[in-house]
Amino acid sequence: MSYPTTTPPPPTPAFLKISFPAPRVLLVRMDRPSALNAMSTAAQWEMDSIWKWLDDEPNLSVAIITGTGRAFSAGADLKEWNNSMADDADPSKRMGNSPAFKPLSRRLGKKPVIAAVNGLAMGGGCEFVVNCDIVVAAEDAVFGLPEVKRGVAPIGGALPRLIRTVGLQRATEFTLMGEPISAQKAFEWGIVNKVVKKEQVVDEAVRYAAAIAKNSPDAIICTRAGLRQGWETAAVERAVEITMEREFAELQKGENILEGLKAFSEKREPVWKGSRL
Repeated sequence: MSYPTTTPPPPTPAFLKISFPAPRVLLVRMDRPSALNAMSTAAQWEMDSIWKWLDDEPNLSVAIITGTGRAFSAGADLKEWNNSMADDADPSKRMGNSPAFKPLSRRLGKKPVIAAVNGLAMGGGCEFVVNCDIVVAAEDAVFGLPEVKRGVAPIGGALPRLIRTVGLQRATEFTLMGEPISAQKAFEWGIVNKVVKKEQVVDEAVRYAAAIAKNSPDAIICTRAGLRQGWETAAVERAVEITMEREFAELQKGENILEGLKAFSEKREPVWKGSRL
């Protein structure tokens, strides 16, 4: 099978299905509908390999993550987690312990990921959403961090990120009560960019992704880095300095900045090359 990429994607036999719905756009579909796309450890390893490939693949600029069936993702596979807590199980392999990968909920990465939330986004699935760069949600999508009701905690990265998006009081209400919220409330709180009909959710995410992917691959990475640095760094001016010292310095060494400026002067569409960043 041929792919519109310089390298084939890593194998994803257990959990993910991938496709390419627009130029430079990767669509990743969580495909375990019978378990509401709950994530086992094997599933998390597949995700980890796909995001690393995305960042390294010069012919891709942006990804979309969605789910098959009525759920986006119900989060961690609690049956596997329960089995890992058995007396005869290896404590180092317990699902709650941090493995060698970082899940999407803690991913830093270089390239943006858009969440197309087609249904339930609970636990780890909701934590994924909080860390995505753009979020499109179906009208009937539901978001929740019910971990406190199960005796665990949402430690997959959402807590500090959620505070930066919705504020301390709303984040406290959401996480300590453990009650779900609607797509409309998530939109009002700033977690969701747009709410659409269920059958439109992936198409709308592709529209966002395609619009982003038309731009300079270097500029996409540099701009996202500046946004993320501002989200994660307390001092605003220091965040600017870090981005200028790192990504913007590299951007200026590449061909795309020259092509973009030349194309503007010549009143034509630019022809981008793969990013050097």
